[in-house]
Amino acid sequence: MEMAGKSGNSMLAAGATAPSVSLRDLAGNAVSLRQLSQEGPVLLAFFKGSCPVCQYTLPFLDRATDNGNIRIVCVSQDSASETTEFAQAFRLRLPMFTDNRGDGYAASNAFGITHVPSMFQLEPDGSVSHAWTGWSKSEMQSLAGRTGAPVIQPGEQVPAFRPG
Repeated sequence: MEMAGKSGNSMLAAGATAPSVSLRDLAGNAVSLRQLSQEGPVLLAFFKGSCPVCQYTLPFLDRATDNGNIRIVCVSQDSASETTEFAQAFRLRLPMFTDNRGDGYAASNAFGITHVPSMFQLEPDGSVSHAWTGWSKSEMQSLAGRTGAPVIQPGEQVPAFRPG
């Protein structure tokens, strides 16, 4: 699904340096990406609640929430109240932040995303080590290997790819 506020930039790829931007927690407090990744790798999952591929992908990410290796956080392009409703509807335990219209989609534009969901794994040194968009079975299996948490259950039938 195309995202709001796209800037025309190319999406950041593995090897890029993460931009210095802040997100807002659901209470409206600013949190910098540097703060989020200081203690270890963090996977940012940009999404919009109305996106069917996001609705499909985020519950799989939620399975790896408490993995101890990579912190997974969601970055919503919706308001805090819409984001809360989405998290409740899909029973997500993942930390939620917003990057909404009122802030000019600053983080989304800084990462150059054009579609959601878009995922970026940030390392403590500020580098992007993994980046992908849409649902990707191979990327989810790779994430499971990095987190040590099963993202796709044995015998579970999932598509190889769904574009965002």
